[in-house]
Amino acid sequence: MRSSEPRRLLVVGPSWVGDMVMAQSLFMTIQQRYPGALIDVVAPKWSGDLLGRMPEVNDYIEMPLGQGQFELGVRYRLGRALQQRGYDQAIIIPRSWKSAVVPAAARVPQRTGYRGEMRYGLLNDIRPLDKRVLTQTVQRYVALGLADGAPLPPATIPQPHLKIDQVNQAVLVARFALDGDAPVVGFMPGAEYGPAKCWPIEYYGALASRLIAEGYRVWLFGSPKDRASCRGIAEIAPQVIDLSGKTALVDVVDLIALCKLVVCNDSGLMHIAAATGRHVVALYGSSTPDYTPPLTSSADVCYLGLACGPCFERECPLKDPEEHLRCLYDITVESVFEHCRSVKW
Repeated sequence: MRSSEPRRLLVVGPSWVGDMVMAQSLFMTIQQRYPGALIDVVAPKWSGDLLGRMPEVNDYIEMPLGQGQFELGVRYRLGRALQQRGYDQAIIIPRSWKSAVVPAAARVPQRTGYRGEMRYGLLNDIRPLDKRVLTQTVQRYVALGLADGAPLPPATIPQPHLKIDQVNQAVLVARFALDGDAPVVGFMPGAEYGPAKCWPIEYYGALASRLIAEGYRVWLFGSPKDRASCRGIAEIAPQVIDLSGKTALVDVVDLIALCKLVVCNDSGLMHIAAATGRHVVALYGSSTPDYTPPLTSSADVCYLGLACGPCFERECPLKDPEEHLRCLYDITVESVFEHCRSVKW
């Protein structure tokens, strides 16, 4: 690389929505360290539009494989096709062996990642991962953008900030005939990880009824997988606007930006809401805000910290009816309602 040229980096991104939003903190850290750096991201197809909302990213490169697909030949050919771009460094966020194949095939001279799955040879800048020091997912991402041997945990974590497309926003408002003459509360009742992260639907429904009676509007967001949950909320509170399964991921970004606050589980949409600058009321069950907090200074976290948690299970392992999902059922509707009411307009 000539000294006058910007540094070129290839980042192998994560596979989950929330993780991709948190990865923006890494991209921001790289730009702070190397102003004007060109950052290209290899990532799943669904993430291309989301990465387009991150000004730090130069280019998105589609990984034409889904989760769990190995396909060594496909990965090798993709890497060879990228060799001509002349990357100075690759940062591999996932800790799997297969995720390191593309940068190695692209012959990137510095290939940075955490030790794992015998990646010696594929990586040549191997970092140890001390989970006692790097306790948060976002810290682990940001640390990969620092010099080897830099003090850890990172002193600062840049907060993700997604761009809003106001033209698309206006189109969506017209398409769904959305009324913004009253403060809007967005609900995201799903969590791709599993039901042990999901506050009860009947609680969401009761909260919606309380908020609507107080003059708020409530919009429901989610993927097609969340339609049943959102229908359950709408059956309890028919005045809600159910947008689940009707929008693309970046449409949700633009619509959440119209809300005054959101109520959500620990999920990918929680991280998106935080990155749009909305006030977040985040509900934690099997996970913990110590590990994946909403990356915003404007958040209320509802987490009980029971002795059985955090278990990080997809489904509650406790079969006793009095203990099953207590981490979620004991977060009361009244307490969440008061968090919502306390947000100043």
